[in-house]
Amino acid sequence: MDKGVTATSNSTLSRRRSGVLLHPTSLPSGVLDQAVLRWLDFLVEAGQGVWQVLPLGMPCSGYSPYQSLSAFAANPALLPPDSADIPDLSDAEFRHWFRQQEFWLEDFADFILLRELHNGRPWYEWPGPYRDRAVDALQALRSEHVTRLGQLHWQQYQLYRAWQGVRAAAGERDIQLFGDMPIFVAHDSADVWSSPRRFLLDNDGQVTYSTGVPPDYFSDTGQRWGNPHYNWEVMEAEDFSWWLQRMQCQFEWFDLLRIDHFRGLEAVWMIEPDCETAQQGRWVKTPGDKLLVRLQQQLGKIPLVAEDLGIITPEVTALRRRFNLPGMAVLQFAFDGFEDNPHKPKNFEPGTVVYTGTHDNDTTRGWFNALPPDQQRHVLDVLGIDEPARVVDSMIDVAMHSRAQLCIVPLQDVLGLGTEARMNVPGNAGEHWRWQFDWQQITPDVAPRLKAMTRHAQRN
Repeated sequence: MDKGVTATSNSTLSRRRSGVLLHPTSLPSGVLDQAVLRWLDFLVEAGQGVWQVLPLGMPCSGYSPYQSLSAFAANPALLPPDSADIPDLSDAEFRHWFRQQEFWLEDFADFILLRELHNGRPWYEWPGPYRDRAVDALQALRSEHVTRLGQLHWQQYQLYRAWQGVRAAAGERDIQLFGDMPIFVAHDSADVWSSPRRFLLDNDGQVTYSTGVPPDYFSDTGQRWGNPHYNWEVMEAEDFSWWLQRMQCQFEWFDLLRIDHFRGLEAVWMIEPDCETAQQGRWVKTPGDKLLVRLQQQLGKIPLVAEDLGIITPEVTALRRRFNLPGMAVLQFAFDGFEDNPHKPKNFEPGTVVYTGTHDNDTTRGWFNALPPDQQRHVLDVLGIDEPARVVDSMIDVAMHSRAQLCIVPLQDVLGLGTEARMNVPGNAGEHWRWQFDWQQITPDVAPRLKAMTRHAQRN
């Protein structure tokens, strides 16, 4: 397989780097405790300069971080069980932070409290005064539940402080934190409840057209996500203020940021309301060009990565290139007969971020083992190896030596694990997102081996 050439610099990544994909919930403890420092030390020992995580928001139900209760709040489940302390709402640092975050934090706390008072029911099933945010109803709520609201505010402050500690520790080790931002927000979220005008809803707060993608590599019937589409006319009339706030908050947490489903900034798949799958829908243009211009005007050359997987048109590619944003490539998709396949290393643009597989793929070992024998032989031939046992390391090596500016390898592939360690199966309900590694799996040879591969590929 063509391993490409040395990359040139781009606006997002200043040098050839490599890193590991691991969500914090996949740490042995599943929380932000001392294990994070041990994890960062492992990355240093392994010669890695980037830690990529999935979204850190609160899952609506289950464990998926891509459907969260807020576009701004972090998941309290990331706090260690013994980290709870008595809120000191008079603390000067807390008060300063609260004033900066008040634009989303008060609505979020109201939303979570009301959800608790209504046994977890979604906001569009609440009594009218709460569903429709009647001023007198909300004032009475805040007067009656001062203590609980203060706890919710303090909890988010504790999460912010915990992650700033992570960021400081990563910075001391020259490790960049790479975040992931879902393009859409959940229907049952504080964002939609507090500003329904920004979304396409009917008079009862129900989604008119669902988000998703048509049939593709991952699913024969497509994916029906259920998020509401944005009311882009309102967003544009507000000068994209909500997006600016959202992006500013993300960069308080991360050095790099991936926009999930970037193609939605060019056009979105609007699924008919009576379609139970994603097969019946239509592409509708969005003002992503204007949004990105506004973001650059306000924030400068922000370090974004475009998740441009799936059905990518020339218009989507043109939008990404216009703003000099790196796209993605996934090596598991590289073994077809099409010479122009963008996932083949010879076709990478220099700024590409390459993965052996993502959180939505099977592990590389699981992927290879599930292939029919003739396809397995083809993979071995393309990789130039004879032994199936070498497939995972060979894929990592190809990714490392490619011209991609950044190479990301899921920890599951670093450890050579099989399907039992898969993180998610797109469009398939089940107990996903729960995989955790054990420190015993990181044997003494793992870090030196990964570091040697990284150095040989002239990455750091």
